[in-house]
Amino acid sequence: MPELPEVETVRRGLAPALVGRLITRVRTKRADLRFPFPKRFAARLSGRRVETLDRRAKYLLAHLDDGNVWITHLGMTGRWSILGAKKQPGDFYYAEPPDPTHTHVVIEMEQGARLEFNDPRRFGYMDLIAESELESHPFFKGMGPEPLGNHFHEPYLKSALAKKKTSIKAALLDQRVVAGLGNIYVVEALHRSGIAPTKEAGRISAGRLDKLFHAIRAVLEEAIEAGGSTLSDYAGVDGAQGGFQHRFRVYDREGDKCPTKNCGGTIVRLVQNGRSTFWCPRCQR
Repeated sequence: MPELPEVETVRRGLAPALVGRLITRVRTKRADLRFPFPKRFAARLSGRRVETLDRRAKYLLAHLDDGNVWITHLGMTGRWSILGAKKQPGDFYYAEPPDPTHTHVVIEMEQGARLEFNDPRRFGYMDLIAESELESHPFFKGMGPEPLGNHFHEPYLKSALAKKKTSIKAALLDQRVVAGLGNIYVVEALHRSGIAPTKEAGRISAGRLDKLFHAIRAVLEEAIEAGGSTLSDYAGVDGAQGGFQHRFRVYDREGDKCPTKNCGGTIVRLVQNGRSTFWCPRCQR
């Protein structure tokens, strides 16, 4: 499933074609994805102008000129593509879309750009809700701060984890603690900070949590710069694969030597709450 860096990469790719642009026509090729489309979805989107395009955790939020927000979750295999030829130097070039059999939504924009949402497994979903209801909506109610935002800082992390008896990995994957962190980037941040994924969250010292805080931000920023991670289906709106998978230190590296200098340990895999965890028992304590 695309995690925060992948969704942020998609947001940045979509922004030039969406922000400030008028949606001229919307077509849905089926009645549902993971969930049914909202009533009159195509009609309510058509004729609207996109004012801003944001991201909240793993959701894309297109704020419209009528006070509604068009929400997209990519699910496991969802992908946006933008079709449109380069008209002059400096314009964006968009690759051919994936298998059209799995294209379920087509959005036509003013000036000729066309957006297509392709999702072979149909675990993605969309909604249209009033902006005033955004924070109370079930998708977002109780969600923690963005890990790259101003409300996520060292004192907050210490307070949020205090007295938690769950493992530090499970705590960081809890969207009520911090929004948008996924399995890959939690595993990588824990390795960088030298913290065992099995460590009880409430028993980690303040100094080590400071190191973890900076590791979380560094991993996410590097992953966004690399265009995210492609393990199977993920690609940006231009069809390009992410590059951060080539920088993994531990994720999916079972049996490899630990990259930490002078460690000499070996990366192992364990399963926590149904998810694969990769770590080095020698340097992560």
